[in-house]
Amino acid sequence: MTKTATSRRQLGAAERRALLETLEARFTAHPERHPDLDFGHVAARLEASPSKLWSVAELERTGGEPDVIGADAKTGELVLCDCAPETPKGRRSVCYDDAALEARKENKPKASALGLAAAMGVEVLDEEGYRALQCLGPFDQKTSSWLLTPPGVRALGGALFGDHRFGRVFTYHNGAESYYAARAFRARLRV
Repeated sequence: MTKTATSRRQLGAAERRALLETLEARFTAHPERHPDLDFGHVAARLEASPSKLWSVAELERTGGEPDVIGADAKTGELVLCDCAPETPKGRRSVCYDDAALEARKENKPKASALGLAAAMGVEVLDEEGYRALQCLGPFDQKTSSWLLTPPGVRALGGALFGDHRFGRVFTYHNGAESYYAARAFRARLRV
């Protein structure tokens, strides 16, 4: 993606077309993720919101393999989420948030999960969203993903992450300043 496209949070016509083709192919390959939805509706919603389409492009660019995982029954919004089998490669080796990044004195990671999510215009999955995603298939069988952490846990210096091992979904804790080569975050976007 060009610096100009990133700074204005919009895609050019060719980028938009290529992204929609990628999304349609993934949508078609995984109908179990979005029963009763058709891609024409998805494309129309995305094209009507250029900044959200840009956010989806960021999810794709960083290896998230975004796909529609449903629609909000109350608002009608489509819900897209990272559906890569493992945590997105382009977002790994990050600590939890910017406060943790600043507190780290040596060997700082390149960024934080919450900082990257904000820059991308997406939200980090919380524990409930992560467990719901795991109902669509096993994700993070070799990696792990930071999860949006309750304020009380974060105030004590911790942060949550999850993975899928031994046929189960696990939620753990770590110091928010920690980072690992096999941990990133999974994001959600409402359109």
